[in-house]
Amino acid sequence: MFLGTHSPRLDEKGRIILPAKFREELAGGLVLTRGQERCIYVFSQKEFERVHEQMREAPLSSRQARDYIRVFLSGASDEVPDKQGRITIPPALRAYAGLGRELAVIGAGTRAEIWDANAWQIYLEEQETAFSETDGDTMPGLF
Repeated sequence: MFLGTHSPRLDEKGRIILPAKFREELAGGLVLTRGQERCIYVFSQKEFERVHEQMREAPLSSRQARDYIRVFLSGASDEVPDKQGRITIPPALRAYAGLGRELAVIGAGTRAEIWDANAWQIYLEEQETAFSETDGDTMPGLF
């Protein structure tokens, strides 16, 4: 499971060092793709295959499903971390997420997310009030 917030830097070659806590789960390969809110989703190869299988269940007759799948999969890039735990983020994904040098890599349970550090801070500040006011109707069974 991916947890926590980490602050790696993007190097001049578009690479980041994965957080040490995430390396074991991602060592065999991972998939980067566009995420909601202009971040990059990071899935283990196994989890990405599971997500893809769920997408295959969507009806081809649904334009919204077709559009989502096209955007999601066309931006996907499979990567294998090097011995130092580095991966390269393709230029198109760096542009999509507006990545600068300072990053936030967060754990989101079944996936990690890569954010521009400033964008993450803005998002977090906007969401913290709503988070603190969340009740049982929003997340049934959680509280």
